[in-house]
This record gives sequence, C-alpha cells and structure tokens, in this order.
Amino acid sequence: MADCMQEWPEPVVRVQALAESGLSAIPRCYVKPPCDRPVVPPPPAAKPEVLAVANVSIPVIDLGELLAGGGLGGRVTEAVAAACREWGFFQVVNHGVRPELMRAAREAWRGFFRRPLEEKQRYANSPRTYEGYGSRLGVQKGAVLDWGDYFFLHLAPEAAKSPDKFWPANPGNCKEVSEEYGRSVVRLCEVLMRVLSVSLGLGEAHFQRAFGGAACGATLRANYYPRCPQPDLTLGLSAHSDPGVLTVLLADEHVRGLQVRRGAGDEWVTVQPVRDAFIVNVGDQVQILSNSMYKSVEHRVIVNAKEERISLALFFNPKGDVPISPAPELLTAPPLYRPMTFDEYRLYIRKKGAKGKAQIEALKGQATTQNP
Repeated sequence: MADCMQEWPEPVVRVQALAESGLSAIPRCYVKPPCDRPVVPPPPAAKPEVLAVANVSIPVIDLGELLAGGGLGGRVTEAVAAACREWGFFQVVNHGVRPELMRAAREAWRGFFRRPLEEKQRYANSPRTYEGYGSRLGVQKGAVLDWGDYFFLHLAPEAAKSPDKFWPANPGNCKEVSEEYGRSVVRLCEVLMRVLSVSLGLGEAHFQRAFGGAACGATLRANYYPRCPQPDLTLGLSAHSDPGVLTVLLADEHVRGLQVRRGAGDEWVTVQPVRDAFIVNVGDQVQILSNSMYKSVEHRVIVNAKEERISLALFFNPKGDVPISPAPELLTAPPLYRPMTFDEYRLYIRKKGAKGKAQIEALKGQATTQNP
C-alpha cells in the first residue's frame, strides 16, 4: 500500500458545508457525465409497465429458522443461493442483531454529523489509512466527486482496530455503541459465510478458511448524504461493486437512496428497506472465489433535494495478505481469475475511487491471458 501514502491531491471540501451554505447550483466538480447521472423518475402519466419496474424489489430472507437451529441445507440456504445468482443483493430479517442496537448505532452517527464543522475537522482523514472523517475516496487529481461525507474505522481483527484517537468524542456513546454493533454484525457475517459455502456445495467452513479464518477484517463506514439542490446531476456514491467479501448495510429508516443495477442493461432499482432489516450484498472476493457463479453487482446512491440521509455499511473483508483465487472444487474449466491478495486488490480502489466493475474485469482479463 506504500504508493498510497500521500495527502489528498486537492483541498478537501466538506459536502455538508456546501449543502448548508445555501447554494442553488452544485460546483462543477460534482457534476457527473450525462451517462452516469441518475434517471429522472417517470412522470405520473407514464405507462403502467414503466412504473412497474420501479416496484421490483430485492429478495427478503428470514433467518429466524436458521438461527433457531434449523440447519444449513434448508430453505434459507436455497433462498440465499437464488438471491446471489439473480441479484447479488438481499435483505435479511430476524438476523439476530437487536433492533435497539441498530437504531442506537445509526443515531450515534447522525449525532456526529450534526456536530459543528470545526469539531468534525479534528478527525479529518488522509489516503494513508482512510480512518476518520472524509469526503472523497480516490486520490486522482481533478476527479469528479460524489455528494457525500463519511467516517471510516477499522473494527476487526483486534490487532487492526482503529486507535482511540480516530474515534469521535461526541456523541459520548459513539465508540461503545459502534463496537457492540460491529461485533453483532460480524457474527451475522460469519453465519452468512457458512450459508454461502454450503450453497455452493463446499464445506461449511470453506469461505471463512479461504478468506483468512479468525483474521478476517471488518470496517465500518458511516455515510452522510446532505440535501442537494441538483440531485439529477450528481450521485451520493458512484456506481461500483464492493471489493471485499460481504457488505451489510443499515439503511436510513426514512429516506431511500440505494440503487442496484438489475441485469446487464441500465435498469436501476431503488431499494425499499424493510424495517429493522439489513441489506446484504456479495463483494468481488465472492465472485472470485466462486469463479463467477455468484457475481458482485454494481450499486450506487442517489441524493435528495429535500432530505439528508445516513447509512452504516459494515464491510467484511479477507485477511489482507492471503491470496484469493477460485475454489478448485468449483472449476470445470480454467479459472477466470488469477490469485491476488486483498491488499493488492483494493489498491486500485484507493487510487481511483468507485469505478463500476473495472477492477474485477481487469483481473479476469489477466487470468485469461495467463491461461490460454
């Protein structure tokens, strides 16, 4: 990661500060190319079949039976397998994480983003670690930026946890609540890893072992998307697939914003979160390990002219120095991807930010070249 040890290429501007300044037009550096702008919702007079597309919803899976000891070979595993093949996304309910804890974590971070700017600036981050308060991802100079701020922290393993200096002092419960929340969501990820393994016909522990066992990592990103005067020209987060294993998202309870690409075309489905549910998606490392039987899916975040939005994303990642490659048990032809560590893989995202599925497609091309 050495070549990312640098400062941001330009002065960092907080999007929240821009939004609260009363500007009527967003700065040019946030204006997306026309092909990347969110689609304007259809007018009320649109044809019924067009309106029906917006009502398509990602699968909702009840984990209650599984967590009650129902076993890994039943309906839940089949439902997860179908969701991974058809969507790459699903929502989970009865997942074992207390709703009170979910709400407390979300409200703690809402409280942080409502603190004065000068207080938040004490936690300003850099590309060296990304830990702390940020407003951009990639380090390319002159890049088109996203309309959002965030706070990023390492939660696991213990040796990699963010030191106390990176944690906000206010709200006073932020660190305690977030750590308890993180432990609960990591346990959920470990259950889902077993489900994914079995759903592919692998041993129950295959995924966890392949990704580094107890040394798997977990990071938390609290996302804040301020109101935007021109939401049709920009995005809160550009289209991308997640580089890790699993992402577990606690969405805003009132404001929708997550969109998932459906199929190979340009159809974007806006996700309607279920109350007290998590939105789960598989990342690039699952696509690699499954040799593309399960695919990570592009998603993005739209912004709102009237309301702010907050969400919490926990990323469950491989141990950084473990080479990840397709499971031999799943190969009926040469592997699509060459081995690569997660540290090597995420370097691309650290440099360029969210760029669709460019990184994993490049990896596939390299494997093809090496396996004629």
